[in-house]
Amino acid sequence: MAEITRPPVSPSAGTGSPPGVAAPPLLAVRDLKTYFVQDDGLVKAVDGASFDVHARKTLGIVGESGCGKSVTARSILRIVERPGRIVGGQILLQREVGGGRVAEFDLVGLKADGSEMRAIRGGEIALVFQEPMTSFSPVHTVGNQIVEALRLHRELSRAAARERAIELLRMVGVPRPEGRVDEYAYQLSGGLRQRAMIAVALAADPRLLIADEPTTALDVTTQAQILDLLRALQERNGMAIMLITHDLGVIAEMADVVVVMYLGRVVEEGPVDDIFHAPKHPYTRALLRSIPNVRSTPRLKLPTISGSIPHPYNRPSGCPFHSRCPDFMPGLCDAFEPALVPVGAGQEVACFLYPQVRAASGAPGPVAGAAT
Repeated sequence: MAEITRPPVSPSAGTGSPPGVAAPPLLAVRDLKTYFVQDDGLVKAVDGASFDVHARKTLGIVGESGCGKSVTARSILRIVERPGRIVGGQILLQREVGGGRVAEFDLVGLKADGSEMRAIRGGEIALVFQEPMTSFSPVHTVGNQIVEALRLHRELSRAAARERAIELLRMVGVPRPEGRVDEYAYQLSGGLRQRAMIAVALAADPRLLIADEPTTALDVTTQAQILDLLRALQERNGMAIMLITHDLGVIAEMADVVVVMYLGRVVEEGPVDDIFHAPKHPYTRALLRSIPNVRSTPRLKLPTISGSIPHPYNRPSGCPFHSRCPDFMPGLCDAFEPALVPVGAGQEVACFLYPQVRAASGAPGPVAGAAT
C-alpha cells in the first residue's frame, strides 16, 4: 500500500472537526461516491460525502432510512456488495509507519479482498452490525467466532484466544462469560447478542469502531446499557466511534460531532450542541421537529416531513431535498446543487438560504428573505 501525502483541506471540504481539535483526523472521507449499477438504472447510494472522524471522539451520522448511512460504513470497510462499487473519492486512514511517524493511506486504492485491507478490517476499523442475529454464524458458538477474530489479527494460540474471548465477554458485561462463550447466538437475548457482537469488534483493539444502528432492535433499558457500554469502552480504550442511527435522542447523548445525510449527501454537519440548538438546514430542522419531548402538548400530532425520499432511479435535480422543503425557491433550489460550506462558527451546511452557499455554488443571489 503506497503512502500518500494529504492535500490541504479547503474550507468547504466538510471537515466536521470538533472545536479546539487541531490534530489531523484519524479517518478522513473526501467526496466519497458509491454507486450501484443495475439493469433498471443507476443508484447513487453515496454521492459525494465528506467528513472526518477524530481520535477519541464520536461522530454521529443521522438521516432517514435510504440516505446512504450504512453504505457509507460499508464503503469505509470495503465490503459493499455487488453491483455496488466506489466510483470516486478518498478514504484516508492515518497509520503508523515506523519511527514514530504517522502517514495517511487511501483505502479506496486497496483491493477489497487483499491482505492489507483484511488486516485493517477488524484490526484497525471494526463494525458492529445492525442486527447481530443475522451477523453471527448459527452453527458456531459465540466464543469460536471471537476466537477466530482474535487469531486472525493476533498471534495467539487457541487456548490463549479462548481466555481472551472470555475476558472480552466479561469486559462488555456478559454475565457468566465462562459458560456463555460456548453458547450459540440463538441462545442469547437481544442485549447479550449485541454485547457479544461488540466483543467480536473489540477483539483486535481497533482504533475506530463503526456502530451501525447498534440499539435499534433493543428495548429502552437495554439500549441505555449498550450506549453506556460504548462510552465506557471509548474512555477505556481511547478509540474513535462512528455512530450511525436515525435516533436523534441517541445522537444527543453520544455524539461530539453530527453529520446529517440526505440522498447520499452531507447536508449539514457541526458540533452536537449547535446542530440541536441552532440547526441550519431545513431537513435538520424538520428531523428535530418530529421528535417528541417532555414539553410537547399531550395528544397533539407530531410534525412530519412532507412527502417521502425520492425513488433512487428518479433523483431530483438541484438540491436533493427541494421537493420536500418548506423553504423551496423555484429556479434556484431545483436548478443548482448547493455546496457544503461553513456557515457560522463550526457548522457547515448545503442550503441556498445562505449567501455563502450560493456564492460557492455559482448560484444567483442574494434572495429576498434568505437567512444569514
